[in-house]
Amino acid sequence: MTLMTVVQVAAEGELKTRGVQNWILDNIIPLVLLAVALLLLWLGGGKGDNAGVMRRLAGVVIALAIIGLAVSGLGVNVGQWIAGLFTG
Repeated sequence: MTLMTVVQVAAEGELKTRGVQNWILDNIIPLVLLAVALLLLWLGGGKGDNAGVMRRLAGVVIALAIIGLAVSGLGVNVGQWIAGLFTG
């Protein structure tokens, strides 16, 4: 595919990134989570530092919640709900 063909496809509005986004969500994120889990077990579990592992795990859970909000598109709804708590 030449550069001119890519430009023509993009100009016609047929160039989509949905497939790339789905591939990242289906493949990269689970691999990163597996790597983080193995790293946590290796660093903390082998030394008997279970409290340290749980502290790091809490950070991972918070990061997963943020990724979930970003991917699902519900971040706007959560922001409106939080704003509603203060504007009552």
